[in-house]
Formats: sequence, C-alpha cells, structure tokens
Amino acid sequence: MELFDTHFHYYDKEQSPQEYYDEIKIPELKYLLAAGADFEESRTARHFAEEIENSWFSAGVHPHSAAEFENIKVFDEFKGHDKLVAVGEIGLDYFYDNSPRKIQRSVMEQFLLLALQWNLPAIVHLRDADGKFDAYADGLDMLKDFARDGGRFVVHCFSGTPEWAENFLELGAFLGITGIVTFPRATNIRETLKVIPDERLLIETDSPYLAPVPYRGKTNNPGYLIKIAEKIAEERGRTTEEIAELTTNNALELF
Repeated sequence: MELFDTHFHYYDKEQSPQEYYDEIKIPELKYLLAAGADFEESRTARHFAEEIENSWFSAGVHPHSAAEFENIKVFDEFKGHDKLVAVGEIGLDYFYDNSPRKIQRSVMEQFLLLALQWNLPAIVHLRDADGKFDAYADGLDMLKDFARDGGRFVVHCFSGTPEWAENFLELGAFLGITGIVTFPRATNIRETLKVIPDERLLIETDSPYLAPVPYRGKTNNPGYLIKIAEKIAEERGRTTEEIAELTTNNALELF
C-alpha cells in the first residue's frame, strides 16, 4: 500500500528535512507534497523536496499573507525546478479575513495566471465564515475562467457541502480531503464523499494542522495520513488499500 500526502507544511526551525521525515515516516507513506504559503515558505518547501526522495513542492501565497505580497516576479526563482509540481497554496479565506478581500482576489488571480503560464496545476484554499459561502462563490467565478483556459486545480482541505463540491467538480476539480473527515461533527465532509468520483479524490494531512481522530489536539504530521484513508474507506465501503491506490494514482496524474 502506497499513500501520497498531497498537502503538508514543513517548517525547518527545529529539524532538518531528513530528521523530520525519519520521525514521521510510516511504511505506507510513499509520496509527499510540501506546500508553500508565501515566498519564504515556498523556499523551505523546495528545500524539503530537494532533500527527500519521492517528495515535491508547490510555490504560492496563502490568502493570510496576501496583504504582504508585493511582486510575483520573485517567484520566477522556482520556475522550471524539477520538483516544482504546482502553484499554491493560493485562494480566499473569508473566515479570518487576515488580508482585505479585494487583495486576496487580486493575488489569487495573479497566481492562477502564473499556473497557466507555467502549465502547472493550482492548489486552492477556500474558507468561509460559518454558514456562508462567499469565498466559495468568488473562488468559483475565478476558477471558471481558469478551467476554461485549460487550468487544472485541486480545492484542498475541502470543507463545503456536496452541492458546492459538485460545482467545482463540473470544472474538472480534484478535491482534497483531510483529517476533518474523522471529526464527529463533520457530517458535511462525509456527505460530500458520496458525490466525489473515485478519479477526483485526493487525501492530505494539511499538517501540522487538523490532526485526525484519534490524534485530534496533537500536532499533525504526514504519518497520520493512513487514518484519513481508513475513514474514507469506511465511508465509501472500500478497503484502505483501494483508497490508497486510487488517491495515489490521482495525485500522480495531477501533479
């Protein structure tokens, strides 16, 4: 069984990539994608990918950091790197609104254009205030144009409804499912699993955040990915091995 964690964050303040990897690795964890959330974190993600076999990275600016973003040209540093497989994490976060929404949308648009120019998929973050779907609506509008122009993307850490999932699936989206699927109150995620086709499903930890049950409250890491695969297998009436195979194949196809 081979698992692919398609989204985790590596911070190198205390451990080298190899030290971190040796600590969290489980036999089933075969592939990793370290996501960048600003310029410096994209550099850190690149460093991890360069040091660890069967790992890759993405480069982008998270909506939390959009207000500090100045010039997309600095990201040319990553262009053509043999381990760069996506643009992101980019998107809209109307839950915290750490950056003005107009700026969030502007930064997302610039990076979607970059993904088209570099012929790379985009990793998209969308999060709304409870009970609202403004970020999903604004993001969908931008992604319609992106998909029309040939763009490929994943809505990572999907936390919407089955109806919103179908809206993105119509554009060719992949949907990334995290440890939230194991949370007792996350019935919307488990209901959403019913509408995601096998060929569009990805799994991710988004570590160090969102540790799955039974590790909830602890610092998350890619080694916990198997708990997400097990829960999805339970919900879909499949074996964990089947979920591992199809999600890994999907990730290798997209990235």
